Amino acid sequence: MVLEVDNVELNFKNKRILGGIYLKAKTGKVTAILGNNGCGKSSLLNIVFGNLKPKYKLIRVNGKPILKPLYKTGLVKYLPQYHFIPDGIKVKTAFRFFDVSWTEFIQTFETFEKYRAFNLNSLSGGERRVVETYIILKSKSAITILDEPFSHIAPIYVEAIKTLIKKEKKEKIIIISDHLYKHIIESSDNIYLLKNATTKKINNLKELKDYNYLI
Repeated sequence: MVLEVDNVELNFKNKRILGGIYLKAKTGKVTAILGNNGCGKSSLLNIVFGNLKPKYKLIRVNGKPILKPLYKTGLVKYLPQYHFIPDGIKVKTAFRFFDVSWTEFIQTFETFEKYRAFNLNSLSGGERRVVETYIILKSKSAITILDEPFSHIAPIYVEAIKTLIKKEKKEKIIIISDHLYKHIIESSDNIYLLKNATTKKINNLKELKDYNYLI
């Protein structure tokens, strides 16, 4: 599957946030979006998912325009920056609701077994992020969008998530963004830099320095 995002224009109070955007992602590849804080990365991910309506956009799947929000097609799962599962939901209930195996989860994250009957808001912010990131990655979808999956997560869990991303990309399109750029670079196959409201395809990591993203 090939997903293309083209001709995106987003303005806020007469300020251009996004313009001249192009992004191409494929099954079997992790496509990363890098950029400084406040440059519009999360806005772009929300536009791709379909819950933010820009002035213009063109979304294509396998060359065919998608005229309704992508989330309405059933093709996509999205991890936002915020906690998206309600506080009072038990951990085991969240796994059941998303049809994700708890048994497989604790094979990788053994220390979480004690949290099975806990409410999600009983976990630390980093632990809850692990649970929500895992659930989105393992949920059935053709496209997975991850906004800051590594933030606030302990290093040992970061490595496990990176391994999971590598495994899941074999059957999915994965689009990822995080200010922890080293993890993004290590996890990605293709990189776009969002700068001056537009995307620039990065073919060599040296270009990130040329664009003053990396010092």
